[in-house]
Amino acid sequence: MNIIVLIKQVPATTDVKIDEKTGTLKREGVEAQVNPFDLYAVEEAVRLKERFTGRVTVITMGPPQADKALRECLSMGCDEAILVSDREFAGSDTWATSYTLAQAIKKTGLCDIILCGKQAIDGDTAQVGPGIAEMLDIPHIAYVKKIEKIENGKITVERMMEDGYDLIELPVPCLLTVVKEINTPRLPSLRGMMFSKKAEIKHYTAKTIEADKTKIGTAGSPTNVMKVFCPPPRTGGERVTGEPQEQAVKVVTKLKEAKVI
Repeated sequence: MNIIVLIKQVPATTDVKIDEKTGTLKREGVEAQVNPFDLYAVEEAVRLKERFTGRVTVITMGPPQADKALRECLSMGCDEAILVSDREFAGSDTWATSYTLAQAIKKTGLCDIILCGKQAIDGDTAQVGPGIAEMLDIPHIAYVKKIEKIENGKITVERMMEDGYDLIELPVPCLLTVVKEINTPRLPSLRGMMFSKKAEIKHYTAKTIEADKTKIGTAGSPTNVMKVFCPPPRTGGERVTGEPQEQAVKVVTKLKEAKVI
């Protein structure tokens, strides 16, 4: 079984700055980490390899320093790592990112399952995983909390819902985005850390993946960030006192003055 797991390197702090010209995060000099939700995808990929045998390839799109995130995944049990990096990818929105990663996956060859975390903590869009599946024309399920079984070319999963879960069967190859309820990520083993230090990380550029330059980077992004700003701090509210009936009258009066009702 060939499994691909997609990860993203994100800031390891909430104290991030925005480039006012581009509307993107300033990542220079900011400590980075593997997107926390992606660690659950890595763990599930390694568990599937242990259950069914096979190979796990971890892929990320990012700057050269993102190889650190890939090595962390190798230390957890992944077999191969690919860094998709090129200045031409800079400024990609979720559509352009999905296209770029889909092209990288095609370059690696056939795979049975693609795993992603449910979303990245820096963008919180949850769009890239499903976007990749659409571009590869394969089925996908989001918010997977358990993989029940894989047999006869089909996979059965539990999809987390607000009032329980759905039991879904779909054919492979497919793409799944997983939630943190699916497992507990393991700590890297000593053997894994030794392997990750020596492992060769493959590098894919725009040319390597035969990308259409009109579909990558800023030029290939159909959405543009017009403005990014921090919301103003909340001010103290007004406390309404008195008997319940008095409080109700005061609240209604205030709402009318504010033209809410």
